[in-house]
Amino acid sequence: MTRPVIGIAAYRERARWNMWDTDAVVVHQYYVHNVTAAGGRAVVLPPDDTDTDVLSRLDGLVLTGGADIDARLFGQRPHPEAEPPHALRDRAELLLLRAALDADLPVLGICRGLQLLALAYGGSLHQHLPDVVGHDGHSPASGEFATHEVTFTEGSRARGIYGPRAVLNSHHHQAVAETGPGLVATGHAPDGVVEAAEDPGRRFVMGVQWHPEMSDDTALFGAFVSACAGTAAALRG
Repeated sequence: MTRPVIGIAAYRERARWNMWDTDAVVVHQYYVHNVTAAGGRAVVLPPDDTDTDVLSRLDGLVLTGGADIDARLFGQRPHPEAEPPHALRDRAELLLLRAALDADLPVLGICRGLQLLALAYGGSLHQHLPDVVGHDGHSPASGEFATHEVTFTEGSRARGIYGPRAVLNSHHHQAVAETGPGLVATGHAPDGVVEAAEDPGRRFVMGVQWHPEMSDDTALFGAFVSACAGTAAALRG
């Protein structure tokens, strides 16, 4: 049986290995590992804002975590705590995402990926959560994860995967403010921060604010790859 082919959005960073210290296209191995462990065939997608023709060869798309999204994309001036914008990555991932939605391709957005989903649906972001919730519990220190409970909406895909609530990890200072029409918030932290959102009208479109790739959370990747396998079967017979 052919594995579903799943594109994982990568990004440019400075990297060192062997004799090299140079710009590189990178993605955390844990994304690849979890897609593969769930039965998918991972393909790394460098940022490319030229076109979306690669989607015709994919059965699903993963949008990964990473740098802050440029606030100008949702009509705001950058916050003093915002990271420098990664303009190519923002353009390339939004281009891919919008085309994937048009094609009803399964999409899983993780952390930054959830935030991109909100923008693609016409929503907006909080640029710096401590200004909104009054604490830094969602991103306690560089390189560290917090944990907190997330409660899921009855009848949602998220609740079907996790049950009514789960304790999950957290490392972010941007978050979804408004999901936009068609994208429904289905998971919330105790302080009200949106932790999961999905489009119930599509075969699988879901974003989560936590990092399932960094834990033993196999249920979400399993559900996503199963949806991708269904897409592959429908498209290729």
